[in-house]
Amino acid sequence: MGQVRAEIVAVGTELLLGQISNTNAQWISEQLAKYGIHTLYHSVVGDNLERVSNTFEHAGKRSELVFVTGGLGPTDDDLTREAFQIITGFHLIEEPASMHKIEGYFKRANRQMTLNNRKQARIFEGAYVLSNEVGMAPGMIIDYDDTTWVFMPGVPREMKHMLSTVALPHLKNKLHLNAVIQSRMLRFIGIGESQLEHDLKKLIVNQDNPTIAPLASEGEVAIRITAKAATKEIADDMLNQTEQEILAISGSYFYGYDEETIEQKVVSLLKESTRKIAAAESLTGGKFMDKMVAVSGASSVCQGGIVCYATSVKQKVLGVSDQTIKTHGTVSKQCATEMAENVMKKLDASIGVSFTGVAGPDESEGKKVGTVYIAISQKGSPTVVKEYTFSGDRETIRNRTVKKGYELLWQQIKKNYESAR
Repeated sequence: MGQVRAEIVAVGTELLLGQISNTNAQWISEQLAKYGIHTLYHSVVGDNLERVSNTFEHAGKRSELVFVTGGLGPTDDDLTREAFQIITGFHLIEEPASMHKIEGYFKRANRQMTLNNRKQARIFEGAYVLSNEVGMAPGMIIDYDDTTWVFMPGVPREMKHMLSTVALPHLKNKLHLNAVIQSRMLRFIGIGESQLEHDLKKLIVNQDNPTIAPLASEGEVAIRITAKAATKEIADDMLNQTEQEILAISGSYFYGYDEETIEQKVVSLLKESTRKIAAAESLTGGKFMDKMVAVSGASSVCQGGIVCYATSVKQKVLGVSDQTIKTHGTVSKQCATEMAENVMKKLDASIGVSFTGVAGPDESEGKKVGTVYIAISQKGSPTVVKEYTFSGDRETIRNRTVKKGYELLWQQIKKNYESAR
């Protein structure tokens, strides 16, 4: 069949209250893409019979395939079956195998089964039953008005097992799904979203298959390329070709793929170049080093860090000269330079990075809030020090400083490493 329009409806007031995240929808969308199914809508509705049934009505009118998670439990606020029954008039019956399983669970647990637990075994007459191997309530697949409905539990472990092992294999045959969709994320740093989009405008305007979509995040940009083809191999070849075209234009800003982070890339470069790093942090207060040590394998490249928030620590521990602080202040290129050079020496590293500035809420040493200095010292190379002005609240400024530090570090390490090869 042609392109299938899919929708995912999550039922549960706890999702609307923010008590739990709707990770199910994201995961289901990823799985559907592998089968060439396009997810066009994500919906969340609370445990209210009228609102759930109304949501189902809208979903049925605009989608050929609707996945519903949650609301299949034993309590009064589990209303998924009842809401669907309102719009379809389908009869509910007790599914014997599921009921037997539920009864067996309570018998093994030596617990009295309350009457409402029988509700979990109810399915619509004529539905294709999705057995629940890791929970109690079965799922089901049923057609209504040219739409295929897939009902599954909201517990992620139960839903994932059911979708992977039973629902998707059945749907593949039922819907004759012969295409796959493959996506790849290309990550860029040091270039804004608008500039990257401008540079790639010709490719984006002429896109068809694969598609190209810029996605901005704090301090960096990603390009998602998505290809639809008959096989994974063909889709991968299409992605490779489009990636080459993108990198031919903007490759100097490209640092990694998919879920890779800039700090992971920096650690990787440090390993490749067999170099060790140390940090001196004033306004960032350890945030830079915290991100680095969170990367697996960072112990082989990370010497450590010194949080030198107070002026006295910059002087007595790091050895920043009294004259530098007296003449230029702690928020200065000169102070940042000495911090980076001295921490490199004191911690026996081959690279030193430093951060000093004004995070707010008040100005300091006549410098405006958001003024930041980042210095990078590498053995055998002149120290590089940059001044930036960031906007936002205190935490935003500190986070942007850390991200910019990794960007600058990535650029400098890559530059020195490539020139030495």
